[in-house]
Amino acid sequence: MGYAERVLQPGETIAYRARLHWIIYFLGMVLSALAVALAIAALVVKNDPVRISLLVGAAIALFLGLFQMLRAWLVSANTEIIVTSRRVIYKTGFISRNTVEMNLDKVESVLVQQSLLGRMIDYGTVIIRGVGAGLEPIRNIGSPLLLHRHISAQG
Repeated sequence: MGYAERVLQPGETIAYRARLHWIIYFLGMVLSALAVALAIAALVVKNDPVRISLLVGAAIALFLGLFQMLRAWLVSANTEIIVTSRRVIYKTGFISRNTVEMNLDKVESVLVQQSLLGRMIDYGTVIIRGVGAGLEPIRNIGSPLLLHRHISAQG
């Protein structure tokens, strides 16, 4: 059971659960692909000092790529973006938790920012502005227009 299910009020139901987009893994995938390319180059090269340099570079790129993908997975696994019948809940963090909740009747506007690439593969940033305050920008959301639609429909 996630954080949102534990804090639901009586009669409150979950209308939509947003997720982070796979783009958060992109840097780790690029570094891992670079590691494979460097390892293949090390197999082809005959010069031993160059081969060792390529293998060291491949090991470093692989380590950084795997670290970045693990980091992205931890962020994704510990982020909840929920629209309920009464409020929007945004929770991040594993050891130290940061939660922001806003009643839907306090939502003034929902802004969606997408780059050209974001529009092509359907990710972006959602900013929820409320009366007197707002939520911090929620970056790398998959299907940001769907989240916008659910917030507007519930409010």
